[in-house]
Amino acid sequence: MATVGIHNLQSSSSSRPRIHASLNPPSNFRPQSIYLRRVANKIKVEELMLRPDNVATVTTTSTAADHRDNESVAKILAIAEAVADRANMHSIIGAQRNNWNHLLTNSINSITLIGSLMAGLSSVPIDAATPQLSALKISSMLLFGVATGMMVIVNKLQPSQLAEEQRKATWMWKQLERSIQDGLSLRAPAEADVAEAMSKVLALEKAYPLPLLPGMLDKFPKKVEPSRWWPEPRRPREKDGHPACETRDKNGWSKELEEELEGLLKVLKVKDEGQYVNLGKVILRFNRALATAGPVFGGLAFTGSTLIGTSALGALPVLLAVVGGSLAAVVNTLEHAGQVGMLFELLRNNAGFYKWLQEEIEMNLREEDVEKRENGELLKLKLALQLGRSTSEFQDFAEYASPSCKEEDVEGFQGFAGKLF
Repeated sequence: MATVGIHNLQSSSSSRPRIHASLNPPSNFRPQSIYLRRVANKIKVEELMLRPDNVATVTTTSTAADHRDNESVAKILAIAEAVADRANMHSIIGAQRNNWNHLLTNSINSITLIGSLMAGLSSVPIDAATPQLSALKISSMLLFGVATGMMVIVNKLQPSQLAEEQRKATWMWKQLERSIQDGLSLRAPAEADVAEAMSKVLALEKAYPLPLLPGMLDKFPKKVEPSRWWPEPRRPREKDGHPACETRDKNGWSKELEEELEGLLKVLKVKDEGQYVNLGKVILRFNRALATAGPVFGGLAFTGSTLIGTSALGALPVLLAVVGGSLAAVVNTLEHAGQVGMLFELLRNNAGFYKWLQEEIEMNLREEDVEKRENGELLKLKLALQLGRSTSEFQDFAEYASPSCKEEDVEGFQGFAGKLF
């Protein structure tokens, strides 16, 4: 019975259709979906497997990159913090040196005028026994001597010019801090960004030194030059003029834009920068004359006060003391209350501003690869904002782009490139 049952079971199982399990599709199978057909041709199982060595490589590379990014961020944040501190320090010292200017000007004028008054009173006879007051004479001598010495020191330091230097430095430090913060908000900094920020910090420290002595800027330079608060450009430049751009209408650049900027470059150099440099030379000569005349008049007043009472000279010593002291006070007021030193520094900074614009334009025009330049339309917009002009007015500069255009032709340009100042 058992044998019959087993035979029946085998026969019944053999009569059923057999199912073959296989990983390979049958020869007559055709995928109907285009997506499946593409996937079957492109995806391999081996490609989906992540080897252990690949995991280690990716992890190591990512960790090293994150470490470099974090280090650069820490460096740039340290620079930004130092820049903010510099701005506060220059602001405080600028206010202090502005107070110096007011206090020293008023003090010198008061001392000089009181000395003149005492010199005049010392020559007035009280009676026949005391023809003059020796105490007033000695006091006027001391006052004139102190006033003359103070004028020499103050004229050398030029407090109004010192205050203007600190005001400009405060502005530039704050501008640098904003640019660093804006860069951090846009992207993660690289080592090149850190190096660039450091070079700007060093250039600012050199342009506007914080200590008074030593390192103070020369207040009476032999040659008037524009101020420079930006680092030297690191991009290599061509020696023989601006190279012609082979690829036009890329990165916002075109032949017309290059001609406009080349013409603007000439106008900035001849008209705007030249204007402030020449005017700075005039103000410097005037300030030097005032700085020399003040102590000279003070010295004459001191000499006159010492000779008061000399019978052979009569009234001449009193005249020298009173008139010399009065003229010294007038000259001191013109120089320091008029802030002639501040005006000279302002003119030099304005010339430096236009010099900076020239270097920005030259740096872009001398770059052969258009893709490495700053976007042309963006640069044009920035220049228009800096100059107080509209972008459409840049067409007026195109006629001066020709190499045959001479300085006399540029002088014929109506007005100046900059309209703000």
